[in-house]
Amino acid sequence: MLRSLALLAVLASPALALEGKVVGVIDGDTIDVLDSSKKQHRVRFDGIDAPERGQPFSNRAKSTLSDLVFGKNVRVDTEGPDKYDRTIGRVYVDGKDVGLAMLEAGMAWHYTKYDQSKKYADGEKSAKDAGRGLWSDPRRVPPWDWRKMDKAERDKRRSPQSVR
Repeated sequence: MLRSLALLAVLASPALALEGKVVGVIDGDTIDVLDSSKKQHRVRFDGIDAPERGQPFSNRAKSTLSDLVFGKNVRVDTEGPDKYDRTIGRVYVDGKDVGLAMLEAGMAWHYTKYDQSKKYADGEKSAKDAGRGLWSDPRRVPPWDWRKMDKAERDKRRSPQSVR
């Protein structure tokens, strides 16, 4: 009974918030945030997966994310660390969900393996229906499949769009 109550308390508790300034954009779904104590946090966006380095649209996804967050103050509703010790979380600038903005711009996939939100599904559908961003590429490959490919297969899949 006590264990059940403790689990319920953890599940019901709100996510911790991290606030700080974005000092780096690593790729289309990972940023570095400097908090008020000058500690740097690597943050991986929850619910989205952007193209990998060298994959078509990777440069555009990174650039789009940079335009949205670089040098700006953000709030991250954290979900905890991942296996690479990055903080997983939803990122907001002035109350706007940046992950959703990336989906709506067609610069990321909704990562349904880890997220089932309707809002994110609708954001991806909007971009897909309009053929925005990566949805304009008939050869698109989700990053989770790209990561499983060997180098030769990736080289065959690369297109001039990877430099955009």
